Amino acid sequence: MTIPNANNVSTSLRTQIIVLGNTLSLFLAISFLLCIGWGLITPYSMHMHNAWAALLPGFKWLTPLGFLIGLVESYLYGWYIALVFTPLFRMFAKS
Repeated sequence: MTIPNANNVSTSLRTQIIVLGNTLSLFLAISFLLCIGWGLITPYSMHMHNAWAALLPGFKWLTPLGFLIGLVESYLYGWYIALVFTPLFRMFAKS
């Protein structure tokens, strides 16, 4: 069974997961980049790196590897959410 999207066109589960996965992944990656930028221009007390370190294993503030790990993990979290959320949404939308 398919669920109509915003354009009233039926799409497969795979297509919905791909669209939501890319959307959420880019959203989280952009948010990560904005928070890193925020941390570079604001005082230490306003930094987000403690939250990122807790949520992103391997993330270290202001190291190239830590930055890359944070960016990749942010992107992967978007796919995790899409893979779990889309089937659940479809299941509840049927009822």
